[in-house]
Amino acid sequence: MKFLDLPPLQRLNAFLKNVDVGDHVLQGDLEAYSCKLAGLDKKLSKSLDQEVQTGSSPLELSASPVGPLAESSSRKTLIYLILTLNHIYPDYDFSLLRAHHFQKEQGISQAEEAIDSYLLEVSKVWAKTPGLGESPFLECLWSSIDEAIDLKECDVYCYKSDLETDPFGEQASVWSFNYFFYNKKMKRILYFSCRAISKQAADEATESSSKYDKYNTDTDDDDDTDRYGMANEMDV
Repeated sequence: MKFLDLPPLQRLNAFLKNVDVGDHVLQGDLEAYSCKLAGLDKKLSKSLDQEVQTGSSPLELSASPVGPLAESSSRKTLIYLILTLNHIYPDYDFSLLRAHHFQKEQGISQAEEAIDSYLLEVSKVWAKTPGLGESPFLECLWSSIDEAIDLKECDVYCYKSDLETDPFGEQASVWSFNYFFYNKKMKRILYFSCRAISKQAADEATESSSKYDKYNTDTDDDDDTDRYGMANEMDV
């Protein structure tokens, strides 16, 4: 998978990295990847393809959210989704995900409607930001996504988070969404994800962590006194 630095997405991705919407801070990713594999991705792809073939149930081989896993094209789709997550979130390993961890959306309009409802407050921030608000946010968002991926040719998937082994379950996260727009003809995936982080919960987690670190530091200092105090007395 190769990251594609597409001009239509650059400004939007920069804006979505950290958007203050009052009680929450929104953190988003809007990135496109080529599905041409090389290096480690190619090696992992071969391994995953074999594991999916041998480890899938008869039902999954005949039907799954990404299509019948008996078919090479369906397994490729699954592998592209997994590799995309690995690239976006390098601190996590998604190689154990399988087809049932994903869901295929009924169409583009369903994904658009859900995303628009989440980003209403973000639209207001965009409108008030100098140099950005000349066009409505959602209009700019969807025209840029369409330019990058050609929406009418896309299948849309989402990852069903378990909220434990991925970034979507991190403390202070209030809500999140993630969508993969996969254009098979272009051999390209556009990934769009947003998380709303509670400021209060994030501050409390930081404060708790600071107290824990201070306690450990104080304990270490006491231990040092015990260890080195006796040595000093012996030296005397």
